[in-house]
Amino acid sequence: MKTAMELLSLDNPVFKAYLFYCTALVIKLMLMVPLTARQRYAKGIFISPEDTALVKGSRVRTDDPDIERVRRAHRNDLENIPMFFTIALAYILTEPNAWVAINLMRAFTFARYAHTLVYAVVVVPQPARALAWGVGYGITGYMAFRTLLAFW
Repeated sequence: MKTAMELLSLDNPVFKAYLFYCTALVIKLMLMVPLTARQRYAKGIFISPEDTALVKGSRVRTDDPDIERVRRAHRNDLENIPMFFTIALAYILTEPNAWVAINLMRAFTFARYAHTLVYAVVVVPQPARALAWGVGYGITGYMAFRTLLAFW
């Protein structure tokens, strides 16, 4: 059995994959900000009165369906991605099969990008969004269960 320091080292391909996919997910979260801003500027709708000075004829509203759709997708990321960061790191300490662990991280990342794509960029009817969300949620649950068993 490897030590925690060996598992959390750049010599461990699972840990390297974790760093890569966590970075890809941080970038994905960061992209939600300009996606929201794009909707606000295109529609001339802002949440704060002082922001209306940026676009002539703009107004304050908090109920635009297109802007709220992007905000809901962003909120969903904020509800799911931090859990993944935490449990995936703990999962690495269980010394999982590298192929399985790396592909779980890959699939989670793909699912989160897909979720935003079908929810906030090109709205696709259900069950597309539910499937994308479910894949990521299932992976997080699987990692949590395996980690719980390993440290029981």
